Amino acid sequence: MIPGAAILLIEDDPGIADTLQRVLTEEGHQVAVESRGDSGLERAAREAFQVVITDLKMPGLGGLDIVRRLRATQPRLPVILITAFGTTETAIEAMKIGAYDYLLKPFDIAVMIELVRQAADSSRFMSEPVSLGETDRSRDALVGRSLAMQHIYKEIGRVASKPVTVLIRGETGTGKELIARAIYQHSDRAQASFIAINCAAIPEALLESELFGHERGAFTGADNRRIGRFEQADHGTLFLDEIGDLPPGTQVKLLRVLQEKNLVRLGGKETIPVDVRIIAATHRDLETALREKQFREDLYYRLNVAVITLPPLRQRREDIPELIRYFLGKHGPEFGAASPSIHPEALSFLQAQPWPGNVRELENVVRKALLAAQGYPITPDHVRPALSKARLPEHSDLESFGGFIDDLLAAARREELTDVHARVIETAERELLTRAIKQAQGNQAKAARWLGITRMTMRAKLTEFGLHPAQEQDSPV
Repeated sequence: MIPGAAILLIEDDPGIADTLQRVLTEEGHQVAVESRGDSGLERAAREAFQVVITDLKMPGLGGLDIVRRLRATQPRLPVILITAFGTTETAIEAMKIGAYDYLLKPFDIAVMIELVRQAADSSRFMSEPVSLGETDRSRDALVGRSLAMQHIYKEIGRVASKPVTVLIRGETGTGKELIARAIYQHSDRAQASFIAINCAAIPEALLESELFGHERGAFTGADNRRIGRFEQADHGTLFLDEIGDLPPGTQVKLLRVLQEKNLVRLGGKETIPVDVRIIAATHRDLETALREKQFREDLYYRLNVAVITLPPLRQRREDIPELIRYFLGKHGPEFGAASPSIHPEALSFLQAQPWPGNVRELENVVRKALLAAQGYPITPDHVRPALSKARLPEHSDLESFGGFIDDLLAAARREELTDVHARVIETAERELLTRAIKQAQGNQAKAARWLGITRMTMRAKLTEFGLHPAQEQDSPV
């Protein structure tokens, strides 16, 4: 699991401070509390934090001044503003000067938890470097020395410093988000914001508001003005993951923003200039989508300026041993294996697999094998069950799920399997969690509440199945 973030909470109301500290600590974060704005700013200068949460009005120094000063000294540090009703315009001003987001009191704790998760992810994306071609276990890495990966590194270097839109293409699980982060970190906007959004994970009715913002009363439930991701990323970089899944109406509005470099919030009239670099990614065949009229031709050419195509893992098998060693070093400590190792026969077996889930699937298999090996060298007996469980198919209806069960039972009758019950339960849980997380737009607290389980159980299951919330993170390539 991704470790919790170091959070600085600046709040003079003891009740709110105690509640937020307790809830965020339960989520795995480390929370430091200051009751004055000036002391909070001093602490932010002394200690390293991934997220700052600050009230608007406090003794010593107000929230707007905190945002301004932190943006000047630590521009990559996300600051979340919390404020009372009646000060919405002030909160909007905070967004304009660089706050990551704001919440109006009283706020839903689940919303705060999700917002902190997003801010922590954004902080990590901006501050943790992606190493290229090296297996430094202290950081995320694009791993591989094959000719295909050498070409990718050169492409990153070629486009990173250029003011062009970049389209990253590749199958699911190949590491497109890591490529986007590497481009951002090597660009001239590396000190500005990096905002990521998964276009496929947000319902169509909410996607335009998420991207472009909305005015109060723009639609049912729009009780306050909302700043969209484009405005948040102004002068920075916006990563549009799974852009091939954009609905047609949103494609039109996105094209207009890219062409005119300004936007109008939903329900608004004001034209707002935005200076944003776009990095997009998709696993879809956009040329087929063009022919089938599912993707606009003008948007396609607007995005198709600089293209980086990630090869599937099966086309660079020579990188698999290095990837496995990287994952062993990265995840070994989680399972009490300080220096994990793998038997040559197991390594050869893994290198020969087709890997339809690419690097993400390989990482999941290595983690499962580490768990099964319990600190001993990984053998083929540890790898084969991990591989078969990782390949359990997804099912979209009861009929196909019933066929899956029939296939398992047939294999059991042939004495090829002895764990049918475990496989069926795991498949059902995986499908349930996948759908719940998607419908909750990546909000783990909300999905857990729907399912009647704790957030800790939700996080443990997501980790076990190799699933991720809406803003999905790619594995190292």
